[in-house]
This record gives sequence, C-alpha cells and structure tokens, in this order.
Amino acid sequence: MRILRDYQNVPEECRGLVLAIGNFDGVHRGHQAVIAEAQEIADRLGLAAGVLTFEPHSREFFAPDAPPFRLSTLDTKAAHLKWLGLDVMVALEFNLAFSQKSAEGFVRDVLVDGYNVAHVVVGYDFIFGHKRQGTTVVLAELGKKYGFEVTVVEPVGEGTVIFSSTAIRECLKAGDPGKAALLLGHWWEIEGSVIEGDKRGRTIGFPTANIPLVGYHHPKLGVYAVRVGLHRGTHVDWIDGVANFGMRPTFDKKDVLLEVHLLDWSGDLYDQSLRVAFVDYIRPEMKFAGIEELTAQISEDVKKAREILANHNNRQTKYADKKVHS
Repeated sequence: MRILRDYQNVPEECRGLVLAIGNFDGVHRGHQAVIAEAQEIADRLGLAAGVLTFEPHSREFFAPDAPPFRLSTLDTKAAHLKWLGLDVMVALEFNLAFSQKSAEGFVRDVLVDGYNVAHVVVGYDFIFGHKRQGTTVVLAELGKKYGFEVTVVEPVGEGTVIFSSTAIRECLKAGDPGKAALLLGHWWEIEGSVIEGDKRGRTIGFPTANIPLVGYHHPKLGVYAVRVGLHRGTHVDWIDGVANFGMRPTFDKKDVLLEVHLLDWSGDLYDQSLRVAFVDYIRPEMKFAGIEELTAQISEDVKKAREILANHNNRQTKYADKKVHS
C-alpha cells in the first residue's frame, strides 16, 4: 500500500482512483463498509482504490487539551488499511490553513487537481470544509460540477446498534473488548514504544514491556488477555500475553501505564514499537498487601489469559483473518 502525505505533486499512478474519505478512527465495520464500496467500484472500473484521511484528527486539532479519545494512531490505522487490501492511503495534515479551506476549495484543490478522482465514497455523516459547510449533498453537487461520481453509504450495524467509534469507546470503558471487537471487526489495539520501567517484574518472574498510552482512548483499568505484535521487518509476529493497564496501586504509583508480559517469550524489547491487541478483560486493578500476594495473583492472571487465548486460537481466529476476531 502506497502512503502519501500531500495533495501536490501526486505521482501519476496515484491519480484517477476511487477514493473513500473520512477520519476512519479505529477502522471499524462501518468504515469497512465504506471502504469495501470503494474497492468494489474500483474493481468494476479497473482503477486503484484508496482512502483519504486526516492527521491529526480534526477533533484533536481543535481541542488539544481534551481527554484522549482516539481508537487508532496513524500507524495502527495504516496497518488496518493495508490489511484490507487498499492500494493507496492519503493522510493529509490537518492544520489551521487546511481547516480554513472551503468545501469547494477542498474538492477542487485536493480531489480534482491533486488526485483527479474518478469516484468518491463517503459515509452518511461525512462533513467537510471550513465551518463544516460541506455535506454529502454539497459533495454530490460538486461532483457533478467537477466531473466525478459520489456514493454515500448509509449507516451500518446489527440490530439496534450502529457501528460507531463512540459505541466502541463505551465498550472499552466498560471493560468489554470482546464487544468492541464485534463492532470493530478486529481486536482493538494500540501501538507504542517500550520504555524503561522499575524492572520489578523480572525480579518476580514476570518481566513486562511498559508502554504509555499516548493519545489513545483509555480502556477500563485492569488486567487483560492480549496478543502482542512484534515487528519483524514487513512481518509481524503475534505472541500471547497478559497485560495490566493502570496505576499500580500496590506501589503507590499515580501515572497510568500499560505493562505487558509476553507468555513463553524472552528478549530485549526496550525502545521497540509493539502492537498490543486487547482480547478479553480478566479483572479490575487491585492493591495487594505485598509482593507475595501480587505474585500469586499474577500467576492466576497468566493461567486465565492462557485459557482465554487458547480458546480463541482453537477457533482459528487469527488476527490476519478478514473477519471478526472474537
């Protein structure tokens, strides 16, 4: 998948494509429906299919001091889009100048002059342009003016639940990553660099990779069964693990940290970037009387994580499968 960061001097092979547009935070099943529509149209027309998104998220740009809300960073978003088989990902910088671009200016400068789009696909709630003046109706009108087709995808869901980033955040806040995965169509995951910690885990037989959740929506504090992705060049090895996300009250810590223990694995992970997929919630974070009590509980957590992950692996819900991993 080709990744581009601008709409000027676009390579000729990346012009004239079918483009799905949106923030695509989390790349959930609603987003996947929009992307699948773009891919189907591209296949029919014999063209490349791409996604156009924005970095940072507009909400993040306008309210930088608000609590973190994102389900995916640019890197995790790119990993999911590559997994979906897209040809091009365009991640445009959302800055002050870009935020002041009119709806027609966006269409003319980016979609027409920049990418010479043949067809644009958006979700039903797509809004664009200065002061959110552009709607799907405006986009369709501008498409007629500038010579490209527009398809609007209606809401997607199951029963009374619409697939949305808001609903997924609520699931994670409630400690239900399994339900979040049903809405996402994949495990919710974070990616971050391993930092040096207190190295206490290795003294009790459970060394951890410590990862701050910078910019991400915070799930419920507690212990999780996880799968950990280790980058091996262009390949990712997935290792079973158990993780604690919290403030480590036994040691009177105040900062929030993700501590990940990889099962049946050893090695140096400092400064490496890891992907951590949340599979199931095991228990709330607890304060223990001492190291012995904590160690005994971690042993139980590891046992429970093994059971949970073995059950998922036995059902062959591999992360690379193009289906819901639950």
